[in-house]
Amino acid sequence: MNLEAWLEYLRNTTIAVAISQGSIAFPILECIHVVAIATVVGTITIVDLRLLGYRSHRRGVRQLIEDILPFTWGAFVLALIAGSLLFISNAPKYAHNEQFQLKLLLIVIAAINMGIFHLTIYRRVAEWDERLPPPAAARIAGATSLGLWLGVVFLGRWVGFTL
Repeated sequence: MNLEAWLEYLRNTTIAVAISQGSIAFPILECIHVVAIATVVGTITIVDLRLLGYRSHRRGVRQLIEDILPFTWGAFVLALIAGSLLFISNAPKYAHNEQFQLKLLLIVIAAINMGIFHLTIYRRVAEWDERLPPPAAARIAGATSLGLWLGVVFLGRWVGFTL
């Protein structure tokens, strides 16, 4: 089965048809997706701003990440589920939408940035946990993450205007 056939199959599944042709499923899923993404970006922004050297509380980086990460991941999973359901409701159009493709690319790059951060500078967090400003590598990771996630939000909104 080629990609186009697979996308058509997804669009014609019972759940996709119910979402796209029903009067309430799409708006509910869209609201869930937006709130979940806002939570993801909001919690990530708190960490990114701390990595950039802005302290708004008395916790170190390690404690802040440990406290916030469960909310970030929970919201990300919810955004992924709602977004996937929105995607299948019109899979061919979403799959070929340039802004949607760029949004997914930025999410992948943000994941790579996070992985690099956790595999490198974060391994030595005990050395700089309370220090302001944090090391340059942490600030670069925070600035990169912040920029990428703002791009995801921008492109996500743009998708809605280009379909």
